[in-house]
Amino acid sequence: MVLLAAVFTVALGLPVGVLLFLTRKNGILPNRTLATVLNTVVNVGRALPFVVLLIALIPFTRLLVGTTLGSTAAIVPITLGAFPFFARIVENALDEVDRGRIEAVVSMGGNLWHIVSRVLLPEALPALIAGITLTIVMLIGFSAMAGVVGGGGLGDLAIRYGYQRFDNQIMAATIVVLLVMVQVIQKIGDRIVRSLAYRR
Repeated sequence: MVLLAAVFTVALGLPVGVLLFLTRKNGILPNRTLATVLNTVVNVGRALPFVVLLIALIPFTRLLVGTTLGSTAAIVPITLGAFPFFARIVENALDEVDRGRIEAVVSMGGNLWHIVSRVLLPEALPALIAGITLTIVMLIGFSAMAGVVGGGGLGDLAIRYGYQRFDNQIMAATIVVLLVMVQVIQKIGDRIVRSLAYRR
């Protein structure tokens, strides 16, 4: 559930984040209308508590996947709840890229695709990987909360067999597994970021 949600979150959040960077007032391709729409979507998505979004998206989830129960259904609200967060991370990561490099590509006749694919994304890659790591850790928390509405996963296990049956051992085991997952993912992400920074 977390893996698929992470893939979809990056697939949605990356282009939205790039567009946020390109279309803002001082961007490479300023477009006030598009920038306003994208900023509104991202800000609303980040402002809504995930549990509220989870419940509000039940009709849309049922329409999209045919059910609101199980891990497959939970991927929909998890992705829609996380991609605005990742989009903002992408925008901030691209903001750190040296403007001189962008100007150099433009002076050599580079087009928008060259700027994005050969300057912005490669230069921002360590920050993007750090952002993906942070997002995956957040997705683990989201997936646990999805258990509240029958989303499956560790959250469902903790609620159904731990909380509802008053089994503290299952609750404790679930917490330990979640902590281990977060620690492992964070260490892997940090190692990749350090490796990329060292190569630069």
